[in-house]
Amino acid sequence: MIAKPVTLLMTDLGVTPSHSRPHVSNDNPFSEAQFKTMKYQPDYPEYLPMSPAFGRGGPVRGSQVDARTWAQTFFPWYNDEHHHSGIGYLTPAAVHYGEASRLFAERQQTLNAAYAAHPERFVKGQPVPPALPLAVWINPPKRAAGPSAAVVAVEPVGNSERSAELSTTPPPESQKGAASADPDRSIQL
Repeated sequence: MIAKPVTLLMTDLGVTPSHSRPHVSNDNPFSEAQFKTMKYQPDYPEYLPMSPAFGRGGPVRGSQVDARTWAQTFFPWYNDEHHHSGIGYLTPAAVHYGEASRLFAERQQTLNAAYAAHPERFVKGQPVPPALPLAVWINPPKRAAGPSAAVVAVEPVGNSERSAELSTTPPPESQKGAASADPDRSIQL
């Protein structure tokens, strides 16, 4: 058996090293970045309350139940009230339930009225609401080599009952692969 450096062993095992924050062994900046919105909430607890459950040395600070209790107020706010810059300052629920087009049109009407009333306030001309991204992915599909590789966009189907059904129709030819071609127009979570 021949010894090899630990980095080569980890590479052989499929573990990819992260060198973004050297000398911090127990830190994963990519994981922490995903929770930035949560961590910067005004009501984010510095410490969860003491749990009546006892560990080795006494009471345990914060339990899974305490964390879930706090998260039950956070997630409805995040999905229904928080306006995300990556999806045109709309809420995730509005985009998911197909209300984005209606809200975009309402915003445009408001901006048109503001422009008509005071055009001197808009030095760059007619204002336009922030555009929606062409595609939003949690896990973007792998790009396959060859002409048969096509990106399929998942678009919400909107109706008055806020249906959660999704349509998996392929995008128009002009939008195929647009999410990977322009990284500023897609969201990676």
